[in-house]
Amino acid sequence: MSDSRHFSSDSETSTEVWIRVALDVPVEGPFDYRGPQDVVVGDRVIVSFGRRKMIGLVVELPSTPGCDPSLVKHVESVLKDIPALSASWLKFARFAADYYQRPLGEVVMPALPVALRSLSAYQGKRSAGGPVARLDQRRAPKLKPTEPSAPPSLNDAQQHAVQVIGDSLGFQAFLLYGVTGSGKTEVYLHAAAQTLARGKRVLMLVPEINLTPQFEQSLRARLEPVAGVGGVAVLHSALSDGERLRAWLRAQRGEARVVLGTRLSIFAPMDDIGLIVVDEEHDPSYKQQDGLRYSARDLAVWRGHDLGIPVVLGSATPSLESWVHAEKGNYKRLDLPARAREVNLPSVRLVDTRRLKMEHGLSVQLLDAMRTRLANREQVLIFLNRRGYAPALHCTSCGWVSQCPRCTTFTVLHRMTPGRHQLHCHHCGFQQRVPQACPDCGDQDMQPIGRGTQRIEEHLGMLFPEARVARIDADSTRKKGSAQALFASVHAGEVDILVGTQMVAKGHDFANLGLVGVLNADAMLFSQDFRAPERLFAQLMQVAGRAGRHTGHGEVIVQTGYPEQSVYQALLKHDYSGFARHTMNEREAAMLPPFSHQALLSAEARELNVALDFLQAARDAAHTLLVAQQTEAVITLYDPVPLRIVRVDNMCRAQLLVEATHRPALQSLLRHWMSALNEHPDLRRVRWQLEVDPLEI
Repeated sequence: MSDSRHFSSDSETSTEVWIRVALDVPVEGPFDYRGPQDVVVGDRVIVSFGRRKMIGLVVELPSTPGCDPSLVKHVESVLKDIPALSASWLKFARFAADYYQRPLGEVVMPALPVALRSLSAYQGKRSAGGPVARLDQRRAPKLKPTEPSAPPSLNDAQQHAVQVIGDSLGFQAFLLYGVTGSGKTEVYLHAAAQTLARGKRVLMLVPEINLTPQFEQSLRARLEPVAGVGGVAVLHSALSDGERLRAWLRAQRGEARVVLGTRLSIFAPMDDIGLIVVDEEHDPSYKQQDGLRYSARDLAVWRGHDLGIPVVLGSATPSLESWVHAEKGNYKRLDLPARAREVNLPSVRLVDTRRLKMEHGLSVQLLDAMRTRLANREQVLIFLNRRGYAPALHCTSCGWVSQCPRCTTFTVLHRMTPGRHQLHCHHCGFQQRVPQACPDCGDQDMQPIGRGTQRIEEHLGMLFPEARVARIDADSTRKKGSAQALFASVHAGEVDILVGTQMVAKGHDFANLGLVGVLNADAMLFSQDFRAPERLFAQLMQVAGRAGRHTGHGEVIVQTGYPEQSVYQALLKHDYSGFARHTMNEREAAMLPPFSHQALLSAEARELNVALDFLQAARDAAHTLLVAQQTEAVITLYDPVPLRIVRVDNMCRAQLLVEATHRPALQSLLRHWMSALNEHPDLRRVRWQLEVDPLEI
């Protein structure tokens, strides 16, 4: 039964203690209150903050308050329906708050399930007993035991990796570098089984929600004999509030011996972890892009270090940060150089499109290869990382292009149903019907520019009328369970041609996939972001790795107008180490990450000059601090600049980059800088955000 204890302000002082509470507010805290003697660090409390009531987390019991005692309010209630969060978990949250320069409350509270931080879940007509009691009274869904599967025999490289991980004493970060199809998952499973056998628990991270179903199935089939039925819990943002609360409680209560999830699961309330695994560690999805802008991969390494346990980072295309750590000996590299099934890597062919006549964006070479594979009853994957029907709509008479009224970007043409289209902005969500005539000149002959996954799907249906064509992207998988159903149909052989975005590029083992065709890869080649070539190479290697995983005669065709580029030349040889060496030399010469450390201050305002003025004032304040700290030699402050897409949802955006060759000096600057920024007179007109170790600039 829920235990929500009321504490009256009329209580005797002898029964009171000072408590320090972290609240999810954009103000530096924590905040002091009075509370009953039985309150402990890690409890949640209901408090009054300004004119509203909130749930906060007790993070300290100070001997004296940090302000005038007569001004300190009493807590309203202490919530005892779950055990107090542990000191180890709070230490981890404090590190995240300090490193990413956020108030502690903005870390600890969003890490909890919605019900545990929602006032309405504890107060009001429907709150009887509280959310935990209500959930416990409901019958939990019964999990049938998964049919156990016998582990396949490991090759020498896999056996070596499992043994080295199992023999590690205390903390060690391992970079498990293996080509696509080399059996990294088997290494994870064997290492996890060893960890469970020692009585410890396992935390496993995957980059995307759509990868969790197949991982959960593998984990249950292989680990339930040790972890028990229901011993695997899944945590990610697509769960309903009730599902997430149940999984979180099972993790905190110790019922779940294995927790599998996306980046938010790095905050899972587990203390007796014996192994942390981060699959596809290079994936940018591990970086949160709003609120606390943390890297789950980097936090996984810190948490493993704090707990004194091994952390396994797996990838066929490791991030350059992890690669450099391995080169320096900070991480131990474990190589899986060959595919686990003793089949060849797919052949890669570059099709130079500069002088080719294309058919709906598809080359003759790619179409011929598709016909051959389909005739052999093999599946084909067409990879295009651009959803929608077309990137824009334009008028052939006057040159009008569909523009978002709220953003400085084009609206994307989407096919809603056959014959009905809409224009969508992928930045602010604006939608409108396609105009019947050009808004500028009235001409009705408007045409789509370029191709998205919907348009390619439509063309392939016409070119291959006998083939079963399916599309997997963010639009086709909006409904809950739709992604799982679509992937299941591909695995079952019910799809001949699959059109997809990056959702299909990683982690999936399509047994009958013989050919991968890549369209429009050049779009990332000349990005202003210095990480774009690294991302492109990782994406191409990952999607190429889907071909021929079981047959050994897979083929990859990349259409490009720049076949001589180093990204494509390295792809031809499946040569990640060569690409990494070339890119690291370029980065080191320019002193870019991982050879320097960055922070990005972003500002938004209704008018661009307000955002730029704020950033200029922030730069001046930072320069004053650099002079005082005598760190001008190791920290560079760049000038404020507008973003490439300067206006989004009627807010103008600009940014200021800070770069340092010495991480502690950068952290010291940021700590003092935050106080100066909070005192800026224009704060009501500007929204600002500091990001440490930004991935997109």
